[in-house]
Amino acid sequence: MTRTIVFDSPYLLGFDDMRALIERVGRGHDNYPPYNVEALGPAEIRISIAVAGFTADQLAVEVKGAHLMVMASKDRGDETQREFLHRGIGLRNFNRAFVMGEGWEVAKATLAYGLLHIDLIRPPASEDVRRIPIQVA
Repeated sequence: MTRTIVFDSPYLLGFDDMRALIERVGRGHDNYPPYNVEALGPAEIRISIAVAGFTADQLAVEVKGAHLMVMASKDRGDETQREFLHRGIGLRNFNRAFVMGEGWEVAKATLAYGLLHIDLIRPPASEDVRRIPIQVA
């Protein structure tokens, strides 16, 4: 199947990073843990991730550039001594990545009732006009 790449246009300069992000997001990945993304307003987004069984110190939320990473690690040492008759609650470690659009920032992360809520905001863009001086060579 042939894909048309929009970013190959000569009018779009410097969008190589955006192209790489779109290709990375398009690849399939694990659906664990389940999550919701909801719009709280025109400049507010909330990501809710089901993390039942994890405590705040077993979870980590990190932002690196445009990437929002959520990681969970649980010591499984206590489970070796338990005998499960049925095991339906998944408590496996995970890494979940999201790509944030330009201008979005993480406002806060809250753990409540087995859900990790990560609130993103987009501060209003500056309306300042910058005049670029022209140098004569």
